[in-house]
Amino acid sequence: MGEKTTESGLPEGKVAVVIVAAGRGERAGQSAEGPKQYRRIGGRAVIHRTIEAFASHPAIGSIVVAIHPDDGELLSASGKYSRAFIVVPGGPTRQESTRLALSALADEKPGIVLIHDGVRPFVDAALIDRVVASVDAGHGALPALPVSDTLKRAAADTTILETVPRAHLHAAQTPQGFPFGLILSAHDAAHAAGRDDFTDDAAIAEWAGLPVKVVLGSPDNVKLTWARDIAMANERLSGGPAAFPDVRTGNGYDVHSFEPGDHVTLCGVAIPHTKKLNGHSDADVGLHALTDALLATCGAGDIGTHFPPSDPQWKGVASHIFVEHAASIVRSKGGRIANADITLICEAPRVGPHREAMTEALSNMLGIARERISIKATTNEKLGFVGREEGIAAIATASVIYPGEVPE
Repeated sequence: MGEKTTESGLPEGKVAVVIVAAGRGERAGQSAEGPKQYRRIGGRAVIHRTIEAFASHPAIGSIVVAIHPDDGELLSASGKYSRAFIVVPGGPTRQESTRLALSALADEKPGIVLIHDGVRPFVDAALIDRVVASVDAGHGALPALPVSDTLKRAAADTTILETVPRAHLHAAQTPQGFPFGLILSAHDAAHAAGRDDFTDDAAIAEWAGLPVKVVLGSPDNVKLTWARDIAMANERLSGGPAAFPDVRTGNGYDVHSFEPGDHVTLCGVAIPHTKKLNGHSDADVGLHALTDALLATCGAGDIGTHFPPSDPQWKGVASHIFVEHAASIVRSKGGRIANADITLICEAPRVGPHREAMTEALSNMLGIARERISIKATTNEKLGFVGREEGIAAIATASVIYPGEVPE
């Protein structure tokens, strides 16, 4: 009789899983439910959802869960499980917890072992299949997603040293899959060498000379690290109104008069002109309006709140500092900038020839794609102070998506 396989062609029951759940989760804050792996999302403990994701997969054989020695009662209270699994006390580090869990499988000697973070409860069967299918006798498999953010390397004083090219860079996930004997040997060798500084199992494999190939990860396979991650996961699973994104729009308006000079700065671009704009900073009217629009989306005051004109340190500074500060406040509150729209109102100078440079400057300031930025210009039909060419005005609108918030 032939070997029984799953619908995806994987050998049934021939893959073991190590789930590492011995951490204290300090970054998630304190909770009466205990460390983050025992907190409830959608009515069930995080660890319960993680274990059941593997327990319900037909290709999975033995499951070993490494927990903190003090967490036995928490695991027992985390829910009823569909099948039995092995529990081992973890060590002082994730690396040591993983080694101890792998050692518990030494007698069984499965062909493939998956090593997974206990706080990644959204792993799905398709991802498990992709990882297992990619492992063979000569290499392991690492689920990962291409890095989309611009990466910066900074000095100890926070000064940017360089922009790191993101081509071929990936954000690693779990489960990471390996030939069992080789990854156990790699962990044992690292332990014997006194190396306890590896951040994941793929790094240990690389150190030991075991090649690891990247397979496509899943954007849903998030690691619950912070208290906000747990709250968002609960909202997602609870299906309440807070599970829907909270889209907010902020408006900003600014105006500056002209004074003698030879250029104006608009949306981060210096434009030759017969006059310049009068202001405490570089008087970039477009960026000032945008700063107020961004701050408005999270009730963070206005540009004067953060950069009072009475403070001499802001005299003559470039206004991109204001926009980048406002964007960082938005992101610190979980916001994603979806769109920025600026209308410049002036008789002169002409904005059209500089629109591309302005768009590029804003894209870099906000960290969003150029197609999410709109810069327009109009005259005031010779009416009012703008029509008399006494100054320039700007109107800005920013749209920001905040996760799972609802108005009170």
